[in-house]
Amino acid sequence: MTDNQSTTDETDARTDGSGIVAPDDETPTWSERKERRQGLAQLTYEYFERSRREDQDLRQESNYVERDVLAFPTWPHETVRNLSIASFFIGMMMFLASTMPPHIGPPANPGSTPAIILPDWYLYWSFGLLKLGPLNPNLSIIGGQKLMADRTYGVLANVVVVGIIAIVPFLNKGSARRPVEQPFWAAVGMTGVVFAFTISVYSAKNLLPMNVNLAFDLTFLLPVVAGCVTYAVLKTMREGYMYDLNRRYYRLRPPK
Repeated sequence: MTDNQSTTDETDARTDGSGIVAPDDETPTWSERKERRQGLAQLTYEYFERSRREDQDLRQESNYVERDVLAFPTWPHETVRNLSIASFFIGMMMFLASTMPPHIGPPANPGSTPAIILPDWYLYWSFGLLKLGPLNPNLSIIGGQKLMADRTYGVLANVVVVGIIAIVPFLNKGSARRPVEQPFWAAVGMTGVVFAFTISVYSAKNLLPMNVNLAFDLTFLLPVVAGCVTYAVLKTMREGYMYDLNRRYYRLRPPK
């Protein structure tokens, strides 16, 4: 193989075939990457091909023999350590409870209902779903009455939301570890987080210094806006992220 031919092969491996080489000290702009779709696709293909070939070579050349792994036994080393740590924290809680007991207010009056009733803060989202009475439609075929009570409608809303949260892991079976690698599911997660926050705020609507109707609209509008913005930002960043990842790999391990 001549020197000219080897130089040509090395250039083709580092470019997209057009002779354009990415700068070593800066990442190409978004528009420049869009003009070289073929180059990024080719670089990604070579990346996975090289990974597959190296994994196969390592499996063939390896002479590793599995052996027993030595470690500390559970008894008494691990057990004594865990009991010591647990005893320390239990003692600290008992000391604080005895020296600084919590203040206990007057007993509740069963004859009067408080003006504001709220659950613990981590259940605000569920309590907010119980207040979705404005979404319960009035059906004209039954004389303009509601098909179910507002309380029942709120309970069904909890079932739907919890069901969606439970089914998402079964729908997303990708192996991505970073949001930029899967913009759609990252946007779905951001939508859920923002909705949990807005519905929690709406659950305390009688404490909000704003119009109740506006708070109701923002409860469902802000999650959609947050999801769209998240998807747009991550989708724009994804190509640059994959380009930097592949180029960093080839800097460490140039093609053979």
